[in-house]
Amino acid sequence: MEALVASAVGVMTAAGIYLILRMRTFPVVLGMSMLSYAVNIFLFASGRLAVNLPPILDHAGAETQGYTDPIPQALVLTAIVISFGMTAVVVMLALGSFVEAGNDRIDLDEEEAGQ
Repeated sequence: MEALVASAVGVMTAAGIYLILRMRTFPVVLGMSMLSYAVNIFLFASGRLAVNLPPILDHAGAETQGYTDPIPQALVLTAIVISFGMTAVVVMLALGSFVEAGNDRIDLDEEEAGQ
């Protein structure tokens, strides 16, 4: 199972980087979202998920029973909120650029770069 999660994180990271390097704004937004999903899965998988254990230690069974670490879950929840906000900002910037230029293509012509 760990190999499956690790390969999923790797594939999502590679797909995100590939999409970020495209010459249109919409694939860049999708690539950033894909990278944020990969980071969220990585953070959650790094937290040692323990099944059927309480998230908080109780005083009676602290020595005999383990617990689930709530920190990775809190980090992932925070990362989801931040990535949603940043995706909204990037979409609005891309929409403004599309309205201004009339298309979403990134032009790298040498003639326009000198102006």
